[in-house]
Amino acid sequence: MSGGDRDTDGAWQRAVREQFPIITGHPELAYLDSAATSQKPRAVLDAVQTYLTSANANAGRGTYPWANRTTESLERARERVKDFLGDPEPDRSAVHFTSGTTEGLRTVARDWLTEHLADGDEILVPFADHRANLEPWLEARRLLAARGTEVHVRALPYQEVSGDYDHRALASAVGPRTRFVAATHVHHVYGGDMNVHRLRAAVGPHVPICLDAAQSVGHLPLRVGDPALDVDFVVFSGHKAFALPGTGALWARNTRGPLLRPAGWQGTPNTVGIVSLQAALDWLDAVGLDRLSAHVTALATRLTDRLRRLDAYQVLGCPASLSSGTALPPAQRRHGIVTFRHRDIPSDDLGFILFSHGFMVRADSHCQAGADDREGSVRVSLHVYNTGEEIDRLLTVLASLA
Repeated sequence: MSGGDRDTDGAWQRAVREQFPIITGHPELAYLDSAATSQKPRAVLDAVQTYLTSANANAGRGTYPWANRTTESLERARERVKDFLGDPEPDRSAVHFTSGTTEGLRTVARDWLTEHLADGDEILVPFADHRANLEPWLEARRLLAARGTEVHVRALPYQEVSGDYDHRALASAVGPRTRFVAATHVHHVYGGDMNVHRLRAAVGPHVPICLDAAQSVGHLPLRVGDPALDVDFVVFSGHKAFALPGTGALWARNTRGPLLRPAGWQGTPNTVGIVSLQAALDWLDAVGLDRLSAHVTALATRLTDRLRRLDAYQVLGCPASLSSGTALPPAQRRHGIVTFRHRDIPSDDLGFILFSHGFMVRADSHCQAGADDREGSVRVSLHVYNTGEEIDRLLTVLASLA
């Protein structure tokens, strides 16, 4: 990259950073916990304010102008999600708004999967990803067992060193009764792209795949029309993609198995959250996901390359996939999450130490299925408002503790 390119990128990033009031209002702090929730740009805050002060009403209930405008806004938001995901068949697919990724995954488990399985069927699910992508499938098994239907829950195989799915071992995990696969797009602890295209190759063309995209939507381009991303469900949280908390979306391709129809009476939707989600998707398109992703990956590479030189620290996952000296295809790279342990300082203590220097990080077991408090670690998760200067200051503090 030339000096001129770096100057252009720096000016672009500064202009983007200025759009986050909470970031510019606290220059002494570095927010490094975006995998938990993202901060909100002014465009999203303005959209919420405009809606609440000009058209706030319940959707699908009244016939007066404010109610009609709210109903129309929600329908536009469904189509906006499809467009943002690059849906190749929007007339066939469906979008259901949820409170977040957890509710979206539970909706697939309770309202679709339990109607799709028969006695003796098998499902493959992740046992070392976020608990939200394990518990719903175990709940579905319990619900089916209560009806007298026994299904088998198999664990997706993992590579111990890298934290990725072990695609070579998948051949033995997939059987003639495999009916469903749940997977994660980007791992919330290791930051790795989990290579979902290899899952599709292993399970064949007919098995539905549900994708937890909580750490990818809003962080990198995700196009469901890409043959390499041939999944049936995409579930994500709006609050990790610059929208308000309590907002999420479940996209269903509706080409394998029965149509997804959430069960029960659908009450009042989170109208203001959905408004914020549409504004966030518009903002992301305007900023440019390719450029955003490149900036965040460069920051994570900068942190990983230097952290690996400090013997006091262990970087979790495969550090080579975030190294600037490693030539890897995009699907193998880490995306903005660097998780590590100090060999002597407990992770929760390290988290307090870092906050005393102005760094807000996550320090615990990160809701990882199968992990407990003894396996805590420090997670630095980055986004477009973070800077190289913040990374350098963080490394200075970490080096002083080494």
